[in-house]
Amino acid sequence: MGIDLPLVWACIIGFGLMMYVVMDGFDLGIGLLFPFVKDREERDTMVNTVAPVWDGNETWLVLGGAALMAAFPLAYAVILSALYLPLLLMLVGLIWRGVAFEFRFKADEHHRWFWDHAFAWGSFGATFFQGVALGAFMNGFEVRDGGYTGGALDWLAPFPIFCGVALLAAYGMLGITWLIMKTEGTTQRRMIELARPGTYFLLGMIAAVSLATPLLHPAIAARWLGLPNFLFFLPVPVLIAVLCWGLLRSLEGRPHVLPFFATLGILFLGYTGLAISLWPNIIPPWISIWDAAAPPQSMGFALVGALFVIPFILVYTAWSYWVFRGKVKPGEGYH
Repeated sequence: MGIDLPLVWACIIGFGLMMYVVMDGFDLGIGLLFPFVKDREERDTMVNTVAPVWDGNETWLVLGGAALMAAFPLAYAVILSALYLPLLLMLVGLIWRGVAFEFRFKADEHHRWFWDHAFAWGSFGATFFQGVALGAFMNGFEVRDGGYTGGALDWLAPFPIFCGVALLAAYGMLGITWLIMKTEGTTQRRMIELARPGTYFLLGMIAAVSLATPLLHPAIAARWLGLPNFLFFLPVPVLIAVLCWGLLRSLEGRPHVLPFFATLGILFLGYTGLAISLWPNIIPPWISIWDAAAPPQSMGFALVGALFVIPFILVYTAWSYWVFRGKVKPGEGYH
């Protein structure tokens, strides 16, 4: 019995995208929080918590895109054709945020406000259009003879827009809880104040998306609500509710790492729910990972490189976070 290469590559891509959501989510979330923090020193402290690691976090996005092209060229062609505009706008947001990240430290007082706004708007744009792309992906694509036959603006629909707002809530909470873990004093207290309404907002977004998804997608509704699948899926909303309760309880004492890991757990459950809803289709609603797979020789050749590269990425990522562990105090960090 041979190795199921499409399944292996689907797991690699799923792992890479989850790592991106986790690791770039909280530093995008910091940009989303800038409008709630006006003090210059506090903003500097917030940015300094991710300064040593933020650009490395985006490695996982590059890995996911390259893996999709290598292992599932049909999916790569269809998805990029269908989502060309939102993905382009997402990249513009990421680039704009990256430029602002560096320039805001070097700008004089007269121009500092501009780069602070650029950092916030770049983070907002990148996050929002990631969510839009996700919602459009769930809606599915029109494919005929191996090509995308839908319109250039099919992604511009209510459900993808709503998913964009939901992802803003998710990344915002990641940013809040990351700063609770990495800061102290005034900044930490401000984040604790934001965490409670942020948790309720995130929970409301999850509930709304979970309600809208089966109503708008009959195939997903049949998968969720049919037996025995319903019994398997039932623990997911229960676990999300438990994690939200634990997060809120942790804010009553002296919170440190628990709020951040609870938020990670909530996002992981949402991500797994998405994967279960669409599996095994890589081009919703009908094209599976096996239908879209590259030739076995190509997948096997690329897999050798992936299995060599991914451990190095994991090691240097873990090492960088270990080196820059601990609290970031005002006036310390990136220069």
